[in-house]
Amino acid sequence: MLIVWPLIGAALLWLLPKPAGSATAGPRRVREIALGFALVEVVLAVVAGITAFGGGASSDSYQLYEQHQWIPQFGVSYALGVNGVGMLLIGMAVVLVPLVVLAAWKEQGSQDGASNRLRHYLALVLVLTSFMVAVFAARDLFLFYVLFEAMLIPVYFMIGAFGGPQRRYAAVKFLLFSLAGGLVMLVGVIVLYLNGPGGSEGFLITSLTGLDLPTGTGRWLFLAFFLAFAIKAPMFPVHSWLPDAAEQAPAGTSTLLVGVLDKVGTFGMLTLCLPLFPEASRWAAPVIIALALVSIFYGALLALGQQDMFRLVAYTSVSHFGFIVLGIFAFTSTSIGGSSFYMVNHGLSTGGLFLLVGFLVARKGSARIADFGGLQRITPVLAGTFLVIGLSALSLPGLSTFVSEFLVIVGTFGTHRPAAIIAAVAVVLAALYVLWTYQRVFTGPVRDDLAGTRDLSGRERWVVGPLIALMLVLGFYPAPALHLVDEPATSTITQVGVTDAPDLVTAGDEGSEQ
Repeated sequence: MLIVWPLIGAALLWLLPKPAGSATAGPRRVREIALGFALVEVVLAVVAGITAFGGGASSDSYQLYEQHQWIPQFGVSYALGVNGVGMLLIGMAVVLVPLVVLAAWKEQGSQDGASNRLRHYLALVLVLTSFMVAVFAARDLFLFYVLFEAMLIPVYFMIGAFGGPQRRYAAVKFLLFSLAGGLVMLVGVIVLYLNGPGGSEGFLITSLTGLDLPTGTGRWLFLAFFLAFAIKAPMFPVHSWLPDAAEQAPAGTSTLLVGVLDKVGTFGMLTLCLPLFPEASRWAAPVIIALALVSIFYGALLALGQQDMFRLVAYTSVSHFGFIVLGIFAFTSTSIGGSSFYMVNHGLSTGGLFLLVGFLVARKGSARIADFGGLQRITPVLAGTFLVIGLSALSLPGLSTFVSEFLVIVGTFGTHRPAAIIAAVAVVLAALYVLWTYQRVFTGPVRDDLAGTRDLSGRERWVVGPLIALMLVLGFYPAPALHLVDEPATSTITQVGVTDAPDLVTAGDEGSEQ
């Protein structure tokens, strides 16, 4: 239902007749239909989460499982199921969708022709919602690959048809990078299948886990999968498509692209690379940890030098993804659980920043930091919400991102102490790029051309309010979310074949007793 329901909404929007009469009647109806379907999707996700894990079921086992033969001649099945990590990411995705719909409420205006543009855009958002849910639930490797590539189609049009002046260049660059990684991954998928048990269920991930692959084959296959996921994530040095896409895409598109779609990369590393290729994962871990540290500092330093706020948020994401990858390949249950939780928190904080930058652009017509100044005097609610979400992005205690970043650093400290110390230093850079941006945009004297700038409207407050509420709730009471990621993290450590690092507090107590 979570997969089919948004597709029904998209089809309904595309089948709507052209409105007669008022130019605003059509856009209003389009918005209300899209928002209605997006809100029902949230309800379905809540029901799915309660059904799957509300009865005390193990968060490591795959719930809501279904499997049907799709192409039995090639061993392809339509197999779906979610563990705790997948359920959290699906929940984060469907929560962001109605907020994106609300943010795009007047994005295309209400003039003649706006209804047609708006319904195409919101229909693509709903199609993308279906793909996002499906990819986090896919339990057949070929199905995962199809969804991995299919997501490119709506995003390409959401950037290329509805973005800024360089939208076509940004859309094509995004597509080429993603297709290149996907084609390399396709080779890996085929070779892995040929080395598997075959049969009508030969592409099931459970059938391909634990294969006794030759060392060289396993390492080449790992690199094929990892490259595709590193591009999607994105990681240094295959990240350069992201700033252009984020700058040219509508704010809502950037929210879903960076907040959700890019998590498919880190989700793939965690749920495919590690269990399918445990020896190769251990072999490649030192280099990947080094690349993660480079990503952390590279993204943060470039964010400091940006003049465009969309590009700034994009580069902060490169830095944050470095933390997520670091936690995954540190191979401790604490760091992997922290990375899983980090995926959700990054989606909330970065999605909120993109949406707020979109609101600023709607008021000024520019995303350049130099075109703003002093807004906190005349738009206190906008300034306050930007500051809170920015503080979440820099991992302030009391907000959700702090919990996940702390777990990543503490977990990494147990196995890679120098890497953890280096990563912890980057927290200072995060404070710099967030607070300096706030200072330049919101403090100081009010620019003359900004004197009449309006504060957040009621609709816009409904966009950012739920995000801030979630950041506070998960910051002060993260236990339910951590419960969903703890068991999968422990299971992953077992599959990789490493010994989990002892908890630092327990180790310290034992040392004191001795």
